[in-house]
Amino acid sequence: MRLVCTFTPPLAGPETLDETGGYPLTYGSRPALRKKNIFVVGLNDFNLGRLQSIRNAENYDFLQLLDAGDVLEQEQYDIDGILEKSRRQLNGFPGHVDGLIHYIDFPVSTTVPILCREFGLPAASLEAVLKCEHKYWSRLEQRACIPEHIPPFAAFDPFDDDALAGLGMDFPFWIKPIKSFSSYLGFHIRNERDWAHAIGEIRAHIGRFEGSFDRVMEFADVPGDVANIGGGACIAEGLIGGRMCTQEGFVHKGEVKVYGTVDSLREPNGSSFARYQYPSGLPASVRKRMTRIIERFLKHVGYDNAPFNAEFFWDANTDHIWLLEVNPRISESHTDLFEKVDGASHHEIATDLSLGQRPRLPYRDGQYAYAAKCFIRGYRDAYVTRVPDPAHLEQLQREMPGTLVKIIPSPGMRLSELMDQDSYSYTLALLWIGGPSPAQIQKRFERAVELLEFEFGD
Repeated sequence: MRLVCTFTPPLAGPETLDETGGYPLTYGSRPALRKKNIFVVGLNDFNLGRLQSIRNAENYDFLQLLDAGDVLEQEQYDIDGILEKSRRQLNGFPGHVDGLIHYIDFPVSTTVPILCREFGLPAASLEAVLKCEHKYWSRLEQRACIPEHIPPFAAFDPFDDDALAGLGMDFPFWIKPIKSFSSYLGFHIRNERDWAHAIGEIRAHIGRFEGSFDRVMEFADVPGDVANIGGGACIAEGLIGGRMCTQEGFVHKGEVKVYGTVDSLREPNGSSFARYQYPSGLPASVRKRMTRIIERFLKHVGYDNAPFNAEFFWDANTDHIWLLEVNPRISESHTDLFEKVDGASHHEIATDLSLGQRPRLPYRDGQYAYAAKCFIRGYRDAYVTRVPDPAHLEQLQREMPGTLVKIIPSPGMRLSELMDQDSYSYTLALLWIGGPSPAQIQKRFERAVELLEFEFGD
């Protein structure tokens, strides 16, 4: 007698269907499990390395969807071209497309939901994503569910010569496009002179995102009070401040989970970041309150089956918490921090969610107690004549094994040619450093600055 297992309807797989409609069971052996094919938009070597740190990485094939050059540092983004090229690649793939993940801001963060909807892959809806990405729409939704945690705000047309008078806001305040990233075209406005300078810069450069963001919005169901506030509009917001941090989390089947909080430490100018440091030094009670705030917002907008990160300020003097913004993705800046401290990049979170699974990130299984992404910055435009050479980088690795370094400018360029910079500085280098304490990380960073020599001319 032969044991036969019968399925109705028959299962697809590598087994051979026999004449009984069943699959013979062979004792002592199991068919090899098929690797899951996970496409990653704009995948580069840095992030491939982080993906290979996650648990069970051997069970996945991480495949590049689009070249990084298609979706990063472009003067204009062709949304239809990005979507069509993605569709051709996914439809032409000979295997099964199991998941689609990303870590890049616009235009990737808003095109991925469109592709996932078309290919039947788990993801947040485009409308929920836009309620995070569209800075004015997001503030409207936040005002409806967490009004006590947001500043006063108003949308305006930067090409309207009377926009300042129409804001109804007193100095100082911040202005920025309703869609931007990395503090690009964000300005602190203290007086009319600041306003005039900022408006000149915004008018010159806001067209970079305007048409492409408007095109994305055409794929979504957008309410009337938002539909006329497109990619060429800006938002003014009252000042908020305090100790800044970012909570990384996910939503799976309606459950909101925060798994880590990263401190954002600023340079003396108060506008540019000095480093992102994990784990946070904020009181646990404050972090729990932040989590409750972001949970209310995400449930309100229907955000589900996707990762997020939320930026907060905690004013220790008043014990008040302010929500700055919500990003519908993991933060690329934090990937190596989680790997160094917890033992795996939070790419693992995105991977699990892309397969419809509830994520479970390891906790404190990494090599270091603390980790930070540190910035080496310049504060005036200059001609780059020299950047750190391989000998400097090798010396740094000998002294600080495990430190990752990314040099941003190249010799022969001006710093003002760098793309996606904040309005007050230029990033020269990025360093991901681990250590037993924040003080030791600072010491290692200072040594790295000594080793990584840049030279400039006028």
